[in-house]
Amino acid sequence: MARPRKFDEQAALTAAQDAFWARGYEATSTRDLTSAMGMTQPSLYNAFGDKRSLFLQALDFYLDHNLRERIARLRALPSPAAAISAFFAESIARSLADPGHRGCLLVNTALEVTPQVPELQQKVADEFQRMRDFFRDCLVAAQQSGEIPPTGPAEDIASQLLALVLGVRVLARTVPDPQLLEGAVRPALAVLGLPPLPPAPTVAGTG
Repeated sequence: MARPRKFDEQAALTAAQDAFWARGYEATSTRDLTSAMGMTQPSLYNAFGDKRSLFLQALDFYLDHNLRERIARLRALPSPAAAISAFFAESIARSLADPGHRGCLLVNTALEVTPQVPELQQKVADEFQRMRDFFRDCLVAAQQSGEIPPTGPAEDIASQLLALVLGVRVLARTVPDPQLLEGAVRPALAVLGLPPLPPAPTVAGTG
């Protein structure tokens, strides 16, 4: 019978997530991780594997509590057009609510990852596709219901919205100005016939 783990796995992954989020994948050393997680190196490797494996688990933990949760919640809204505008409003709010201006861990990883780490490249690509699929599905539903005009192919517009949200998250890391970020989004929503940005939501966490 396997022995139960003698640590709080969620707390350990939160600590690992925060360490990677603050420093980036490459700059975060095993010593940084053991210090943040309160674990010895052998116990860390036994529980989570090597640094790359731990990062993938920490990134999944982050995504489960941020992007994936948000997409699932917004998909349930009665208005698919409003879901898109709410996604952008929440992305901006999350960027501004973080005093450390760490940005989005997924986007940060995309800017850092190289072909030498194909697992991370694939993870980032999969999550970007998840966002694009969300935009596309909302656009198709809104166009079919007559909520927004058919301004163009949903696939192409979804790609445009994905590029916009990624650009906003990168911009917010160095210029966390709400007028600038909202100004980058408002024209795109208007051209597509989407609802304007709703009032800034209160976000439970950042990311």
